[in-house]
Amino acid sequence: MTTTSTVNNNSTTNNATGSGSSNAAGSAQSLQDQFLTLLVAQMNNQDPLNPMDNYQLTSQLAQISTVQGVQDLKTVLQTISSQVDLGQSMDAVSMIGKQVLFPGDSMKIDTDASGNRVLTPIGIDVQSDAHNVSMKILDNTGRVVRTMNLGAQDAGIITPTWDGKDDSGNVMPDGKYTFTVAATDQNGNAVTAEALTYGQVGGVSYGTQGVRLDLGLAGQVSMLDVRKVLAS
Repeated sequence: MTTTSTVNNNSTTNNATGSGSSNAAGSAQSLQDQFLTLLVAQMNNQDPLNPMDNYQLTSQLAQISTVQGVQDLKTVLQTISSQVDLGQSMDAVSMIGKQVLFPGDSMKIDTDASGNRVLTPIGIDVQSDAHNVSMKILDNTGRVVRTMNLGAQDAGIITPTWDGKDDSGNVMPDGKYTFTVAATDQNGNAVTAEALTYGQVGGVSYGTQGVRLDLGLAGQVSMLDVRKVLAS
């Protein structure tokens, strides 16, 4: 169903773009015709004792070239915009079924049908080299249950693994948790680091905000919000 919607939307976009391009071309031609008519009338009715000089004529012709150029540029930009929208749509559709990391601070512990404990992946976007990176995991009451020191990290996205235990080694119950991150350089100055949460792309939406990925209970995010696509 998503693919069909994409094709229809792209068709509508292309039709609209084609119509816009035709209108722009027609407008440019109309302006050109009007300009030439006025220019000829001006030359026919000029004062013989004070005729239009070459500079004035060149200036008038340059103006019509500018009008035509602006209309041509507008048409080109409309074409490029439609191509970008099409590319984003195709990229978004290819993301369906993918597991991604995006800005957020939530995580979960679940027990599957086989009795295995499953922790949702998380990530940290460290935006410059850090001497030390740390994270704190909080339960649903806001109490810190685990502090993890991750040491020095290069700039980039890291995916730390929590074993589901608190600082005392006790197994934490299933449920929702949140986490915070911090990073510093070798001088103790703060380094920008962003918490990343997990979601699986279930569909693609098209609206006034552009192409968005549907992540189910995690909501919707822009393609630009995706920091990492996880291996299947």
